[in-house]
Amino acid sequence: MTSDTPTTPEEPAPGPRPGPGSGADRGISRKTLLRAAVAAGATVPLLATGGIALARDAARSSTGQALTPTPYCDDGDDPTPDQMEGPYFKPNSPLRTNLVTPGTRGTPLTVGGYVFGRNCVPLSGVLLDFWQADDNGGYDMAGYTLRGHQFSDATGAFTLRTIVPGLYPGRTRHLHVKVQAPGEPVLTTQLYFPGEPRNSTDTLFDPALLMNVRGAGGGKEGTFDFVLNVDGGTGPTNPPTDPPTDPPGGTWASGRAYTAGDRVTYGGRSYRCLQAHTSMTGWEPPNVPALWRPES
Repeated sequence: MTSDTPTTPEEPAPGPRPGPGSGADRGISRKTLLRAAVAAGATVPLLATGGIALARDAARSSTGQALTPTPYCDDGDDPTPDQMEGPYFKPNSPLRTNLVTPGTRGTPLTVGGYVFGRNCVPLSGVLLDFWQADDNGGYDMAGYTLRGHQFSDATGAFTLRTIVPGLYPGRTRHLHVKVQAPGEPVLTTQLYFPGEPRNSTDTLFDPALLMNVRGAGGGKEGTFDFVLNVDGGTGPTNPPTDPPTDPPGGTWASGRAYTAGDRVTYGGRSYRCLQAHTSMTGWEPPNVPALWRPES
């Protein structure tokens, strides 16, 4: 994956957390209340079920029945906030949902959730590129240990298997991620763990980015829903449009093994492959800028 994010300085050391700033003119929201609660030393507000509200809850009633999506799909207010990239991002991570390899030490962690557009429609084919520290708080800058990207499925869901990241000076526990809907800007942000002592001293910590985390056997399970500042597709019409739209032509095909440097055409444009992969429906070149770069 490539990113237009400029090089950033080293992540800051602990210190007083800045105030909400521009959040004051957005009115009272769940994230504002979370920030205020943390600043006051209070426990983070939870739902009656014991978890922090997720974006998917906006489309459900108190009885659990699905409702017509509201104009904005949210966990109380705005799309998922961005955060700094930090000094440890590397492009071109491998395509994988499981970052645990032989010899990886640490507490097993599974993170799952959904990616929504702001109109509450799940987004498929969204690129999610994760990277994190190992159990000792170190990042692999020579290879791609604990780094990998994946794509949300047809329901907007994603699942990551990894370990709980270790601590290093100045930071609380966190996961880094870049999220990009096809043809849209990259959201760079971080996910946090509730109940961590360093949450109150980390200058970057944002309670709006807390995952729901619970114990699961000898490991942990986390959930988080991303809400991107894009319009989600409305899905197929019922009945379908008549006549149906013909698919774009070209030399690209699903189910083929492509290697870096391969060139294909799709929809009247030429593309060069950036990293080896086996193509599949939904990964057409315009949809996956991490895999294909347009040349014309």
